[in-house]
Amino acid sequence: MGDLRGLPSVDRLLSQAGDLVDRHGRMQVTRAMRAELSRLRTDRPDPLPDADAIAATVAADLDRRAQSKLRPVLNLTGTILHTNLGRALLADAAIEAAVAAMRDAAALEFDLEGGGRGQRDDHLRELLCELTGAEDATIVNNNAAAVLIALNTLGLGREAVVSRGELIEIGGAFRMPDIMARAGVTLREVGTTNRTHRRDYIGAIGPDTGLILKIHTSNYRIEGFTAEVTAAELAVIARDAGIPLVNDLGSGTLVDLFAFGLRPEPTVAEAVAEGADLVTFSGDKLLGGPQAGFIVGRRDLIAAINRNPMKRALRLDKIRIAAIEATLRLYLDPDRLTERLPTLRLLSRPQAEIAAQAARLAPQVAARLPGWTVEVCDCASQVGSGAVPTDTLPSSGLRISGDTGNAPERLAATLRAADRPVIGRIHDGALILDLRCLADEKALLAAFR
Repeated sequence: MGDLRGLPSVDRLLSQAGDLVDRHGRMQVTRAMRAELSRLRTDRPDPLPDADAIAATVAADLDRRAQSKLRPVLNLTGTILHTNLGRALLADAAIEAAVAAMRDAAALEFDLEGGGRGQRDDHLRELLCELTGAEDATIVNNNAAAVLIALNTLGLGREAVVSRGELIEIGGAFRMPDIMARAGVTLREVGTTNRTHRRDYIGAIGPDTGLILKIHTSNYRIEGFTAEVTAAELAVIARDAGIPLVNDLGSGTLVDLFAFGLRPEPTVAEAVAEGADLVTFSGDKLLGGPQAGFIVGRRDLIAAINRNPMKRALRLDKIRIAAIEATLRLYLDPDRLTERLPTLRLLSRPQAEIAAQAARLAPQVAARLPGWTVEVCDCASQVGSGAVPTDTLPSSGLRISGDTGNAPERLAATLRAADRPVIGRIHDGALILDLRCLADEKALLAAFR
């Protein structure tokens, strides 16, 4: 066992740890050094480490603990809007706007013209109305919140009529019936899983009906012997009955996805034009902004939502409002939207460009992985976050395989531990790295060191 008298004192270690103290503060460094010395006294290794080795151990431990758990990663899963990886990447304009809002005081709820109190939604209302054709708009912290407050405002203590085929479950096992119950609305199911008709809605409407809810099945498809009532048809039914129609688009898009080779999804402007009284949609999915929930539609209904006490609990801060405003302004220049908005840029990236990137990277990755097989492969990217779930985009990537059964899992774990973690997917005995979302090739190559 080592002679404990050879251990340096805390004061001696601190006298040589100027850089470490600058990085982590004297209190944390002192505590960590005492803990390491206590461990050495218990373990009594032979030989005992010297002062430099102890300081290095303490520094490594402190640096590791100081590293944020919310780390930037390389998303090579093939899913562009990956919920577990933060969904949409923000445009440079949105990032700059958010930083500016963080750095200084901002006129969040202050009317610069009149000098009195303002409304935070005013920063976005005009833009949302211009882009969607709606009378008015309001915003909350995500689309689930948008549906929750709309249901609570229009249907508290009353019934919401909805098709059985639209009672979705979203990520994290959150189910629409549960959200409706929390909103204080009684669910009135109509139709069957695969077929719902106009007569089903009309027959369900009565004195206790508060609204009709249309839910876009953005994260699954029902095919075969099916029937549904369109939003335009429901708008007529709701108007004749004197009740509002709420159309929840889920992901929601402001542009036609057909241009990107995907199945057309109803745009927000189309949903408004079809006659929905309120339309709800997300900010951090196809729209390409930060997490938010938008509600657009009739002015009187938006005013009622804004009077709901829930609104204050669900409101956005200045940082996200600034980023959303900058994102929405990009849509005013459609000719340059694809190059400026990362979500649409990644959606529109041609396979030939991705394949050329894969061919360029394959030999460089192989050189860093002796004993492994690295091949260029075709991939099928998907949008993700429940948007157009059955459609894929042709892509390319790297297929990496080893000589043992668990080789892909071991390599995947190693890449997740890199300074810039790399997240791929394991398929058919190999690690697949879909390169559609890869912008930083140096970071990928560095991960293979």
